[in-house]
Amino acid sequence: QVQLVESGGGLVQAGGSLRLSCAASGRTFANYDMGWFRQAPGKERRFVAVISESGTFTYYSDSVKGRFTISRDNAKNTVYLQMNSLKPEDTAVYYCAARRWGGGISTSAGDFGSWGQGTQVTVSS
Repeated sequence: QVQLVESGGGLVQAGGSLRLSCAASGRTFANYDMGWFRQAPGKERRFVAVISESGTFTYYSDSVKGRFTISRDNAKNTVYLQMNSLKPEDTAVYYCAARRWGGGISTSAGDFGSWGQGTQVTVSS
């Protein structure tokens, strides 16, 4: 298992930006696809973005496409989520997750074996 710690959440006004970071330790980071998911109060955890182990491939949910960017720095064992043009509906706890690479990119939370503790993002209107 890889250990994950998110940071960078906070309170921001609609239209603003935040950058989330997720630091990994414990295993070879470059062997893992990395994903971001979010969970709003009373709702199920939902996929946001994923990046392949090399950073070559990325995929986004329709709700964030064009506003959010996922990236990674394998030398720093860190994955990022740059969030621009934030909306109140982006308010949620954001989790990063790791999935051992292989078999193509997945957007299903059940395919990710390691999770961080989450970081709260609140967007005010």
